Amino acid sequence: IIDMWRIGYLGYYRLVYDSKSCPRKEYAENSANLVLMLFKNYRLYIILSFACIVGYVWLLLNLLHIRTVQGTHACLIKTIMNIPCPSCGATRSILLLFQGEFLKALMINPIGIIVAGIMLITPFWICFDILTKQKTLMNFYLQIEIYLKKAFIAIPLVILILLNWSWNIIKEL
Repeated sequence: IIDMWRIGYLGYYRLVYDSKSCPRKEYAENSANLVLMLFKNYRLYIILSFACIVGYVWLLLNLLHIRTVQGTHACLIKTIMNIPCPSCGATRSILLLFQGEFLKALMINPIGIIVAGIMLITPFWICFDILTKQKTLMNFYLQIEIYLKKAFIAIPLVILILLNWSWNIIKEL
């Protein structure tokens, strides 16, 4: 049995071979198979949705000043090695950005501005793709992935991340 999606629809079909070894389409009635196929085909959408939800909850906890135990950090690198990671300060940067303090947000951590943009755009893009039954976000992701693998793009980005990390260490975030 070979499973496949009918392009452009959320209808789930499977190819079933009859006694003459001729394939024919049959609608899948097993909801567990449907859920597994949805997860396989929409894994990026599920992961990004989960990441956005976790990010929004984290921002809400920080807006409400609900903190963890004093002296602990959400950052594993900072907890173990006592130095900030490249993304340390991103939450504070996003909070400042939402308060209209763009320059302060940029000075704390420029990665926060990128994360804020992703968190704002992604949910709408996912909803658009689901409603129109398209995969524009997935196609964009695949194109960006190909583009970022090129050395003339990847090397400067790695250098920028290392510079940002150095800056975070110097600022003692």
